[in-house]
Amino acid sequence: MERDSQFIGQSGAFLDSVERASRAAALNRPVLVVGERGTGKELVAERLHRLSPRWAAPLVTMNCAALPETLIEAELFGHEAGAFTGATKARIGRFEEAHGGTLFLDELATLSAGAQERLLRATEYGEVTRIGSSRAIRVDVRIVAATNEHLPDLVARGRFRADLLDRLSFEVVTLPPLRVREGDVAVLADHFGRRMAAELDWVRWPGFATEAAAVLAGHDWPGNVRELRNVVERAVYRWDDAERPVGTIEFDPFASPWRPAAPAAAPAPMLSPSPPPASPECDDLRAACHAHERALLEAALVRCRFNQRATAGALKLSYDQLRHALRRHDLLDRP
Repeated sequence: MERDSQFIGQSGAFLDSVERASRAAALNRPVLVVGERGTGKELVAERLHRLSPRWAAPLVTMNCAALPETLIEAELFGHEAGAFTGATKARIGRFEEAHGGTLFLDELATLSAGAQERLLRATEYGEVTRIGSSRAIRVDVRIVAATNEHLPDLVARGRFRADLLDRLSFEVVTLPPLRVREGDVAVLADHFGRRMAAELDWVRWPGFATEAAAVLAGHDWPGNVRELRNVVERAVYRWDDAERPVGTIEFDPFASPWRPAAPAAAPAPMLSPSPPPASPECDDLRAACHAHERALLEAALVRCRFNQRATAGALKLSYDQLRHALRRHDLLDRP
């Protein structure tokens, strides 16, 4: 899959963030990309690089959370032979690799205090010093950094340097979560569905059944576009009839009657037995079940934004079954 394939949409929130990134690309200034997991922060970094005058030079990526704290500075700035145990030969760092181009620092908020201080000096003076050396090396690098944290809050709590935040946030591109990108779920789902159908050598892409499309539209997507892609590709892959619209959506890939049971909880401490408190709700089983069913229906309607087809899918009911239940609880005409 080409790298830009997730970077599509038509909602105003999405297009505003794309426009902001595109305008910032031409300037030789640092950019901070903020967004939840799965919103496409690395794709924005690639766009910033490709649309910049540095497009022909390297784009070097480093995930700050993927390395132990003891190695981050060596990765960023390089080291000389013998600088520490295991450093048998000199190695250039990511700054030198990105000379003339762009350095993308993902998960910026995880940098240690020492790495933050050295990063500030590198960005302020355009120089790096390898570990084990006293010689400064000039580098010409544009920094693009990304995080899913609110850095001003980390500054207030003393976990991130205010001067480094000021240096890196010339422009801030905040990516909207998928749940607020109206209409983009359908666009992206169709895109990913077509790609998977082609990978499976289907003659044509039949699309999604109405109920399945409603279920997709009603989901909150905590994993955003990355989660959507996985859900759609799995649904198409598992669908047996390439001539009929895909009708089954499974959000949990671990769902199985044979999956391992969760570890048993530790036994509660023994307490003196006491009679349960009187509860009017428990006096009438039918009334309690009726109240519980109504609460479930109301919560699902709110979660699915009162889309009844999506609500039916979320509750694993048919559309007619849901309508019957709503009518029974006088909820059929809720907005």
